[in-house]
Amino acid sequence: MPTASPTSPSVLSPEVADALAAGRPVVALESTLLAHGLPRPENRAAADQVEDAVRAGGAVPATIAVLDGVPHVGLTAAEVDRVCADPELAKLGVRDLPVALALGHSGATTVSSTALLAARAGIGVFATGGLGGVHRHATDTFDESADLVALARTSLVVVCAGVKSILDVPATLERLESLSVTVVGWRTNRFPGFYVADSGSPVDWSVASAAEAARVFAARRGLVPGAVVVANPLPVDEQLDTELHDRVIAEALAAADAAGARGKDVTPFVLGHLHAASGGASLAVNVRLVLRNAELAGQIAAELAALPR
Repeated sequence: MPTASPTSPSVLSPEVADALAAGRPVVALESTLLAHGLPRPENRAAADQVEDAVRAGGAVPATIAVLDGVPHVGLTAAEVDRVCADPELAKLGVRDLPVALALGHSGATTVSSTALLAARAGIGVFATGGLGGVHRHATDTFDESADLVALARTSLVVVCAGVKSILDVPATLERLESLSVTVVGWRTNRFPGFYVADSGSPVDWSVASAAEAARVFAARRGLVPGAVVVANPLPVDEQLDTELHDRVIAEALAAADAAGARGKDVTPFVLGHLHAASGGASLAVNVRLVLRNAELAGQIAAELAALPR
């Protein structure tokens, strides 16, 4: 039977509950990627692949979603089916969680809400594709992802491939700095741009091993609340063709502006344009980077579990 977490209103799957009780490594996974980020039916196969990648890294996967007003940390196969199949499933950030919980709604969790629910359940590592960030022209629109503030308040490791390059990457890094979120590159001093290995922006610090990443987080956890972002770039030979990427992003942003897309509508508009223009290559890259992040997160979680508390 599922187990209610003592520190949150969440229900933990038996596997996740047992692992946490025994001090074994667990990695949180968001469900928005499955419900809103990947097309059907490919999303269902990807869900299993991502969980398998976490296991390959040495940890237990805990996909998180809200079902009928109850946060679930770790999903059964039937619950994953539901998340992947329901086209009406809401997208829940931190601000949306109280409404969903109080009124019994269901939804897929974003980076911000997954991080919150994972940390409250006692999970220290989270794998995702890319973070949200500061949007271009944010000085006019004030459009900034809730992910950034959430990570400033939430203590966990977040393994990601940087932020999508449709965003203002330098501004996003500036905001992470001002929010005192620790950012390290995975064996690199260049911040990745999701589909491409190098966004054009540097990072000040890098780690060379999962053990180093775990020690950085342990040190952070002992000092002050907040996340450690481990930016894991795709190998150059696996990234999206950079010329295609830059050209299509520029065209898509111009098309979004012409179509009047604003706020949260810009990202899906641009990514849909990129998927179509790349002949599906961007989708393949998306899945590849998520799998790499999931396996690395499993390795970091295993090293973290081995450290003294």
